[in-house]
Amino acid sequence: MSQLKQHLASSLKQHFGFDDFRHGQLPVIETILQQHSCLAIFPTGSGKSLCYQFSALHLPHLTLVVSPLLALMQDQLDFLLARNIPAAKVDSTLSYAQNQQVMEDARSGVLKILMVSVERFKNERFRQFIESVDVSLLVIDEAHCISEWGHNFRPDYLKLPAYQKALNIPQVLLLTATATAKVKEDMAKKFAIQPQHIVQTGFYRENLNLNVLHAPEEQKAEILVEQLSHLDGAGIVYVTLQKEAEELASLLRQQGHNAVPYHAGLKDQQRLSTQLQFMADEVDIVVATIAFGMGVDKSNIRFVIHYELPKSIEAYSQEIGRAGRDGLASECITLANLNNLTRLENFVYADTPELASIAKVIQNIKDLSSVSSNPETRWETQLIPLSNETNVRQLPLKTLLVQLELRQVITPLFGYFSEIRFRFNQDTSAILARFNGERRQFLEAVFAASPLKKVWATLDQEGLQRAYPHPRNRLVSALDYLHGQELIELQSQRHTDVFSVDEERLAASDLIESLYAYFKQREVAEIKRIAELVDFFQNKQCLSQTLASYFDDTSLSHACGHCSVCLAGGIDLPEVVDAALPDEQQLRNLYAELSYVYTAKFNEPVSNVLFTRFLAGLTNPYLTKIKARNLNGFGLCQSIRYQQLLSLVDAIC
Repeated sequence: MSQLKQHLASSLKQHFGFDDFRHGQLPVIETILQQHSCLAIFPTGSGKSLCYQFSALHLPHLTLVVSPLLALMQDQLDFLLARNIPAAKVDSTLSYAQNQQVMEDARSGVLKILMVSVERFKNERFRQFIESVDVSLLVIDEAHCISEWGHNFRPDYLKLPAYQKALNIPQVLLLTATATAKVKEDMAKKFAIQPQHIVQTGFYRENLNLNVLHAPEEQKAEILVEQLSHLDGAGIVYVTLQKEAEELASLLRQQGHNAVPYHAGLKDQQRLSTQLQFMADEVDIVVATIAFGMGVDKSNIRFVIHYELPKSIEAYSQEIGRAGRDGLASECITLANLNNLTRLENFVYADTPELASIAKVIQNIKDLSSVSSNPETRWETQLIPLSNETNVRQLPLKTLLVQLELRQVITPLFGYFSEIRFRFNQDTSAILARFNGERRQFLEAVFAASPLKKVWATLDQEGLQRAYPHPRNRLVSALDYLHGQELIELQSQRHTDVFSVDEERLAASDLIESLYAYFKQREVAEIKRIAELVDFFQNKQCLSQTLASYFDDTSLSHACGHCSVCLAGGIDLPEVVDAALPDEQQLRNLYAELSYVYTAKFNEPVSNVLFTRFLAGLTNPYLTKIKARNLNGFGLCQSIRYQQLLSLVDAIC
């Protein structure tokens, strides 16, 4: 063993208590310590996080980690602090004093690792803070989120390459468990990572037994109970809808299983309690939507059952990857039929904004930026009101705004809360007595511009600016300070984003069409992803080998011998035929009824796309405004595939 490797092995034992690096970890760490950027693709549960945690101890400056989930950040932070490794996170749960301490520790070099969400970069004050700190390495966890061809694309991730350059961070480490060849190439290209600096370990895990069963919808619960009778230990049953999680958990309890539901509709405390009980082996089965699993590092999960088709092959691989992290044999069972295929596809179509809706967003920018009093053309917006005004759902609206940023039509300047209110924990005279001179004058102006209604004072920000002109960040800093000193209780609402606008690019004749084409391209890619998923579950070749190959891993050169295809051959999933296709006259009547309500509210005709979404039971802001769920015909055709339904609507409308 070389002297360097001996030194690294000794450090691993000293700081983490491990005798050896896992497969792939050392090449990643050596690449980082040789001052190269790196892309690491390891299966779920195989130790990706240690690559940055260990490297951070051997780099001269701060390691900045971007993670998509607060739960993931907290778990990794607990792991580091338990080993006396100086690490912290910045999020909305921190008090003013805690936040100040984290920033001081980062500036002074005390801190080695700082974790943040990608949304934190929107905050101009945070970007200014990071600019004042020497950063050795930017780590992007769940890095497939940066690829528009990845299964879990997050629009804000697209801006990370620009942030890296703007903040002069010399190196990047991308970590992911799920990357096809196309996604891998896309990630590496965005951060100029050389092919020799991509470390990919084998995707295949021999202790996972992949089993796909054809389960007709009416027999599925019975088949699930029968499968569970052969299984021992802890496990997860994945469902699609919150209601299904509740009903199935109740059914399993009636059958004598220690099962509980988990979904985003439950209160935070209940979800946390379920997770802790599962980790402590006090609960055997969690019936969960995909809200459960990320950050659950339980080594002895003996089975993962998909009660319905997952969203994609990538989602499937992530979810089964939570089983058998202790290396012992574990079962991964999918109860497959095509009943929820239409639902999976409809989720995709529902997120594609109409051409007219994109045009409304562009017009909103033109209208509101033209009335700005600022010499620089600026546009201020709030996500929810903009979504309601333009009929674009919030997630695709975020994607649209990021696309406008990447096209340099708009550039983020800062964000602020348009509604600020506070209540005094001390008498105003006692608070003001703590300050002198101009600082006291500024606070007097703030309090004067905040009329008190019973308990809460609401700040008139425009009035304050007229009476006492000041930089916006001064106001935020002052109120944060008072809140941190517990002199006031502060509440901020209605977050507003402020952008500068390039009027020439905004006026480009092809802008709206190009944005629409981008969304249609993504729609096609997502529908193809679902088709690949269905093909995978009907595969006639080894499932383990096919799954590894999908993720560009050709190291498994032979059939695994223990998946359901190897043991019993592949299955065929019969198409679900919907006999309840409405007749043309019924559709015309429903169109007329919807048009009457819709046109009265919005003074525009019902488009064929909107009527199709109405029939498919898909909501958008305009349909929500007219309470479409209560109208005759909403969701009438939810079991019909979207494109078939749209063709039918096009033919008669």
